[in-house]
Amino acid sequence: MAHTVDVVVGTVGRAHGLRGEVTIRLSSDFPEERFAPGAVLRAGTVTGERLEVKASRWQGDLLVVTFHGYTDRSRAETLRGTELWAQVEVGESDPGEFHDAALVGLEVRSGGVVRGRIASIVHNPGQDLLVVRSEADEHLVPFVTELVPVVDLATGVVEVVDLPGLFEPAPSQEGR
Repeated sequence: MAHTVDVVVGTVGRAHGLRGEVTIRLSSDFPEERFAPGAVLRAGTVTGERLEVKASRWQGDLLVVTFHGYTDRSRAETLRGTELWAQVEVGESDPGEFHDAALVGLEVRSGGVVRGRIASIVHNPGQDLLVVRSEADEHLVPFVTELVPVVDLATGVVEVVDLPGLFEPAPSQEGR
């Protein structure tokens, strides 16, 4: 079952030119979709001002966007540093692919025991890591099918293989 989540897709950079264009620091893998003319984003928070994309273009590796209502450089400059939020549909259309926002907050279980909740995801070239935080500790779990065979967005639960040592307390620094 698919559902939507609110995610940051970019941050407004400096004004570009004199006609209200701004540069965008991307946080999305799909900029052509997120910043297409007519796309609606929220400024600052998921409940912030609605910004409709008027036009977007690439200038080299830089995305340049114009929003409706922002027609000059000084008005566009007021957006500088603003996070841009979009509603993104996540679900079972791409098995094994999950957006970070869909994973953060899910309960993590291993061996029938609740181990904590996913606090964030660390992206590495080799493999992503789930940061699992409990009241007492924080653990890094490689986000691979062999260790994380079940991700159930509907119930809000992630099952991790009960591997010895994976959820052991961090060694104490005392006495060293």
